[in-house]
Amino acid sequence: MFKNDAGPSPSLAARISGKKEAIFVGWQTTMSGEMFPLYTITVEDHPLYHSTVSEARLRNLQLRVPRTPSPYPDPAPSPWHTMGVELDSPATAKEAMEAAKLDYTVISRPIKEILVVKNNDWTTMRTDKDQVLGIVGESYEPIQNIDAFKFFDALVTESEAIYETAGLLGRGERIWMLAKLPGFIKVHGKDIVYKYLLLTNSHDDTSHVRVKVVPIRLACNNTLSAALKGEGEFHIDYKEDLKRVHTLLEETNSLFAQVDNIFNKMSVTKITENQMRDYVDKLFPLEEEDPLHAGEIRQNILKLYETGLGSDLARGTLWGAFNSVTEYTDHLMPNEDPDSRLHSIWFGRGEQLKQKAFQLAENMMQA
Repeated sequence: MFKNDAGPSPSLAARISGKKEAIFVGWQTTMSGEMFPLYTITVEDHPLYHSTVSEARLRNLQLRVPRTPSPYPDPAPSPWHTMGVELDSPATAKEAMEAAKLDYTVISRPIKEILVVKNNDWTTMRTDKDQVLGIVGESYEPIQNIDAFKFFDALVTESEAIYETAGLLGRGERIWMLAKLPGFIKVHGKDIVYKYLLLTNSHDDTSHVRVKVVPIRLACNNTLSAALKGEGEFHIDYKEDLKRVHTLLEETNSLFAQVDNIFNKMSVTKITENQMRDYVDKLFPLEEEDPLHAGEIRQNILKLYETGLGSDLARGTLWGAFNSVTEYTDHLMPNEDPDSRLHSIWFGRGEQLKQKAFQLAENMMQA
């Protein structure tokens, strides 16, 4: 980082004042068709003020990377943006929770104090709305939302991640935050996949703090679940020390390297029309599904394979086949409401279907 003996560094001064450190200029395309974003430095006292640089250069200068729009025209709205609050690069998880209005307090109480029952269960409750969030044991201790992700602040401070979007599911029994990691995956040179971590905290005794690897394809705003060698989801002690956080970063970077390798192999693995139909048939076997329902789903996925968002970047390949399934689960799978859809995408039936689609694609590459 550039030093300034007269006071804080230019980058730190910008953050203290709340000013942007850089602005997005646009996506650059090389002669070979590869794409990368460019940024202009806007810190007035910085030696490179008004210089146009790459994301890697911006991070080497320890300047924060601003939100970068998709390079593709009219991507589908993401369910998480619909359900969550877009954050303005908060410096801490506490600031993010406050900005998204997720800084409510949760307490545990005996269920007898709320309902006329004879059992000894306890409940968790939001004190701001006096709402029950879940049934828990007597020894359960809620982790407050403002504390849940503070272990991650070290990576944000060091520009290794950016808190981008936050929201809740249900009445607030589970809250979530998407943190973007540096760089991106280029699939076949021009299909951009961003690297995100999904941070969650729950108040219903199903889990506490978790971190999950979530690749997101920009052409269609699909979450690309992958059955990885090694854990793709981590249970976290919210009091984790700095050393453990950096170990977590190393582990997730290793997982994203696996993702990069597998996705690029998918993108150069050609498939025929018959192989694509066989792929979809195996995902929705008639003996496990209602025949009419399965037939409709199969036709929807085959149509997305030909005409879905980003299909021109992947048609005729296993990468295209896999993405036709992820687009269906994230944008077309029937759900009662946006809350149910987002839960399905990250934790439920949609996630399970994407895992199955990924494993089938891997098997086809190895055949």
